[in-house]
Amino acid sequence: MTITANSQLSNVFSQNLESITSKTDGLLPTLGAELVYTQDGAGRYLTFCWQYSELLGLSTEKIVDDLNQTQTFVPVDKVTYLERLHRILTNLVPERFQCWFSYQKELFELDLVISPIMPSLGTTATTVLVMGRLVQATLNKKQARVASKTPTQIELALRSQQHQKLVNRITRNIRRTLDLDIIWQQTVDSLGKALRLERCIICPYQPSSPKVQVKAEYRQPELKSMLGLDIDIASEPAFAQALATLEPVMMEVPGYQESGRQKTLVVATCYQDQANGLVALNWQDECYTLTESELELAKEAADQLGTAIAHATLYEELEIARQKAEEASRLKSEFLANVSHEIRTPLNGMIGFLKLILEGMADDPEEQNQFLAEAHHLSIHLLNIINDILDIAKIEAGKMELTYAPVKLDELFSHVEGFMRPQAQMKNLSFRMQMPATSDEIIVQSNYQRLLQVMLNLVNNAIKFTHEGGVTVSADLVLKKANFQDQQFPGMVRVRVADTGIGVSLDKQDKLFQLFSQVDGSRTRQYGGTGLGLVISQKLVEAMGGEVHFYSLGEGLGSTVTFTVPLYQQPVMVSSNDSDSTSSAEC
Repeated sequence: MTITANSQLSNVFSQNLESITSKTDGLLPTLGAELVYTQDGAGRYLTFCWQYSELLGLSTEKIVDDLNQTQTFVPVDKVTYLERLHRILTNLVPERFQCWFSYQKELFELDLVISPIMPSLGTTATTVLVMGRLVQATLNKKQARVASKTPTQIELALRSQQHQKLVNRITRNIRRTLDLDIIWQQTVDSLGKALRLERCIICPYQPSSPKVQVKAEYRQPELKSMLGLDIDIASEPAFAQALATLEPVMMEVPGYQESGRQKTLVVATCYQDQANGLVALNWQDECYTLTESELELAKEAADQLGTAIAHATLYEELEIARQKAEEASRLKSEFLANVSHEIRTPLNGMIGFLKLILEGMADDPEEQNQFLAEAHHLSIHLLNIINDILDIAKIEAGKMELTYAPVKLDELFSHVEGFMRPQAQMKNLSFRMQMPATSDEIIVQSNYQRLLQVMLNLVNNAIKFTHEGGVTVSADLVLKKANFQDQQFPGMVRVRVADTGIGVSLDKQDKLFQLFSQVDGSRTRQYGGTGLGLVISQKLVEAMGGEVHFYSLGEGLGSTVTFTVPLYQQPVMVSSNDSDSTSSAEC
């Protein structure tokens, strides 16, 4: 319903008009105008007097504060209005025009004359005096679209010039940094403030992801923040269309509107015709229609932003790669320093013992043989270190070739026990080997020497890092079909090495299987070794079709390492009754 100033309007505002006018006499000189107010260059009200204020629910005592704080009585096209305001203050020339203002759910078309308040000579004008009258009012904002005036060529040119300056400013800002967070936030802030938006958001986009997340946001204070919100692209037509076409999309997105009166412009940012983000702009001015040239400017700004995002992303990736390379170089340096120490220690021992013999320092043949035995022991230790280094070099080069054959598990366990039980006894540790209860042999498909190497590595570590308690080596069957090297096996054998040693804290366990990385360099110096044992064991087990896992509840709580190997043939399991009978017979 439209109400004209000459007919229905007088009926709407006729009640108590004289009393209302008398109450506003003290606010401003009437000057014979129905509406009088003053504003500064930012559009803030300094004084305000309108005959219809009280009928609209505006308190005359604090009307200026209410209007500035709530921004309830504002031009529909705020950008054009402020441009005109600035032009008048600059040129010091009054202008007359008609303008739509919004107040709550109503629109008012006003006939206004804006005049600059002349400043003292040598100073800049900062205030305007506005006088006007009501032309028409509407209770339905849809009529405002019909009633709004088509912008003049001059207004369109000024608007286009302002938007071009905005694009240039955004481009300059985003070229000054390669920090993505700064680029996103500067962009939404520039757009939001310059265009007086209700909200502006930016969402990075990855083609592999069905959702985007709001990474930067500009919004009016009364609106709820969307920062960090995940948005499903498929459920938002504007987002999906912008990504598919790489063209600006103007439509309403109900999910993000506090009011149905908002419009939304969605633009996809892109680089080399590949979308990498989305920008969504919301505003509440229904009388404000974007032209084709303005949509082109929006696309140009999105392209500039997309290029900046691509460059910043590439920079971040290169920076991460550089940091990883530096960390790898540091770890290698530490590793080489540790390995050189490990090599020199047995080598110096060998030289020392042999020198004693050559210089005749041995008192008798028995002591000479003892020196030779020590030198031999150190040479074996040195050989093991060199073998570890050569093994890891082969594995990294992809030249570790293994031949596979059936391996008897009890034979393997017997050899491990023969090597490692004496070491455990020297430290007064208990040492147990447990096999699954079966009526025939357990045979795995593997490489015997490499499997023995893995078990010796794991058990040696367990003994080395255990001071009291003991070490338990056990095996069990996982009867689930597995495939390896185009062969199907009836299951896997899982070997478990558990100790009551020093354990590993939870935050350091991820370093255990990293090449050249050691959980604690001081520990390595204390206990000796290159720190390659677990890495080599993991690589060898994976090459033989299995997996390695490490478990520890924390420092001082012991640790358990498990690994699996393919089961060559399924053995016949002994039932619990048979086991009990056998145990009774043994007792």
